[in-house]
Amino acid sequence: MQLTSSLLILSAALSEVGRAVPVQDSQRQRLLDGHSLPSNFGKSKSPYTPGFKDPLDKAVDSVGDKLDPCPTVMAWALPCWAPGTGSDPGRVRICFADSHVRIEEGGWTRQTTVRELGSSVELAAVNMRLDEGVIRELHWHKEAEWAYILDGEVRVTAIDYEGGNFMDDLKKGDLWYFPSGVPHSLQGLSPNGTEFLLIFDDGNFSEESTFILSDWLAHTPKSVIAKNFDLAPEIFAHIPDSEKYIFQGTNPGSIEEERPTGKGVKKSKRAVGKVRITDSKNFAVSKTVAAAHVTIQPGAIREMHWHPNADEWSFFIKGRARITIFAAEGTARTFDYVPGDVGIVPRNNGHFVENIGDEPVEMLEVFRADEFLDFSLFQWMGGTPKKMVVDHLFKDDPESGEVFWKKEDRSLSDDGDVVERVVSS
Repeated sequence: MQLTSSLLILSAALSEVGRAVPVQDSQRQRLLDGHSLPSNFGKSKSPYTPGFKDPLDKAVDSVGDKLDPCPTVMAWALPCWAPGTGSDPGRVRICFADSHVRIEEGGWTRQTTVRELGSSVELAAVNMRLDEGVIRELHWHKEAEWAYILDGEVRVTAIDYEGGNFMDDLKKGDLWYFPSGVPHSLQGLSPNGTEFLLIFDDGNFSEESTFILSDWLAHTPKSVIAKNFDLAPEIFAHIPDSEKYIFQGTNPGSIEEERPTGKGVKKSKRAVGKVRITDSKNFAVSKTVAAAHVTIQPGAIREMHWHPNADEWSFFIKGRARITIFAAEGTARTFDYVPGDVGIVPRNNGHFVENIGDEPVEMLEVFRADEFLDFSLFQWMGGTPKKMVVDHLFKDDPESGEVFWKKEDRSLSDDGDVVERVVSS
């Protein structure tokens, strides 16, 4: 008897669901007002039988007919219908405005990737807006970035694979392109704001997985940052403790006024290590493997850097080394290595190698690539305008910013200790 009662309750519940259908039909009928229908519409075959053809299965001009182009009440509502052309290819349309919007100080960003548009496996897009003077923080990506400016004007800064710096002011209709791993920044210049579209060559791209300068430094010991720039650790006591991403910066002057004079490359009388490089440039037959033989003296570091074209596979021959790997999104891990150990640093992950022993570190860095490429933090800062660097790192401590910049500005002088870089013969 108890079982029968349960079945009656279930039956009543199902009948209530059934009664909801006419309400939906009524709503749909109101949407169909103004469209001619056959006299037998609603009396034809059930839509659940083979061969059924809905008379409204045709293209609809949602704007011309003043219909809501993005209905939320019914997934089958008229405005999103299109002619029946075969089997479902998967999701191939989305309103950019329906994407999640990240709002920051003076700007916003939203993205459509394979997560929002399932059929877009090769490309992802980000729509971004910056107010006047607002900076999209110094950063780099695993993916290549192509961009189109929708409105306004923006200043672009970057360095290339050869270490040369680039600055330009771009306006509506202009394009830019940054290969994988190239560090760059963007700053809005228009009083009414600047908006642009960014395209990335991988549908799995995520704007949150960007490698950001402040995030990297926040996950690096101050002692290592001090060694990297050959400055006292207290100079970096007040740098940001998390990513800035989009923030209000100082309005820049002209490109001629802001262009950095240094190239971020030190020339030193006293080398504390050596990187000897061999790749297809000096070993022509080696088209798929590039390598570097690295030695680092006690207490020194192989400066903070990343490799844009391949993972780094390492073999440790001598000494004791410590490496911190920065993988973006606030993630980093530190590992200690001894002779015989093997390590891997994924492509574009920021890292350094510190000698923590009392004898030289000797190691091999090997890459599945035809050319050895890297970007160093020192090189990047030396090729970036002073205002932008100070705005990023020393906005709350301008005195330390001046000390830092004076050191950077002397990057071509004969002082400081560095790991010397040479090409093997």
